[in-house]
Amino acid sequence: MNSKVKKSKGDRIFIFIVYVLMGLLALICLYPMWHVVMASFSDPIRLMGHSGVILKPLGHSLEGYKVVLQNPNIPISYRNTIFYVLAGTAINMLMTTLGAYALSRKGFMFKRTLTLLIVFTMYFNAGLVPNFLLVKGLGMYDSVWALLLPGAISTWNLIVMKTSFQSVPVSLEESARLDGANDFVILGRIFLPLSKATVAVMILFYAVAHWSSWFNAMIYLNDRSKYPLQLIMREILISNSTSGNIMADTDAMFLQEVVKYATIVVSTVPILFIYPFAQKYFMAGVMMGSVKE
Repeated sequence: MNSKVKKSKGDRIFIFIVYVLMGLLALICLYPMWHVVMASFSDPIRLMGHSGVILKPLGHSLEGYKVVLQNPNIPISYRNTIFYVLAGTAINMLMTTLGAYALSRKGFMFKRTLTLLIVFTMYFNAGLVPNFLLVKGLGMYDSVWALLLPGAISTWNLIVMKTSFQSVPVSLEESARLDGANDFVILGRIFLPLSKATVAVMILFYAVAHWSSWFNAMIYLNDRSKYPLQLIMREILISNSTSGNIMADTDAMFLQEVVKYATIVVSTVPILFIYPFAQKYFMAGVMMGSVKE
């Protein structure tokens, strides 16, 4: 018996339209990045004289990348950013996992009150000045902890993971407790393996947030040796220079645009390589942690 359902003409037309619309949407989303990459490899003089769509490099030049990578702050900021991503994501996942597990347990005291207080922070914030005074008062100003601890838990991610943990059958937890397992064993051997899709998505969210962050570093850091990559790149984009005196060069006017594009590529492409590895978990993880049956 052929179980394949024959589609009507109307269904085929609808599916065709959906594919066309999704293809156009994908093109709209991908073209800006393609434009930036192609422009970054273009000849500065030809790029300055060009207007409109760029589908391939205008000539071929690596001058933009040479100017950006010659900045002595780039290797240091790359190292700092990798540290912030790894250490920050580890702290985020530890705190979020522990908090979600506690709030997902039925017998946890003051569960409802704590949940309401945590959700409250999603809608109300003290503001920049009180946060700055708090960080400075705690002795974290101009230290790496100012970028790692204040945002240790994302309320939204905590709620998503809490909901994911609540979907784990209670019978599994009860069986483990009968075997003498404590909460850390139950969390590590039952809840996390069963929620690996949600965990993968949370890691992705936190890692991308740390990689893209620059505002907190600009507010809380004074030592340039601790600057993350994005803050250095921001300075390059604003000044169109990596040394401060590029405006005095004869070809500076032509290099400015190429430097901008090369800066965007250098600061964006590395984090994009994470998405293909997390893609298979993305939809399953978000939906698993967003809907409670």
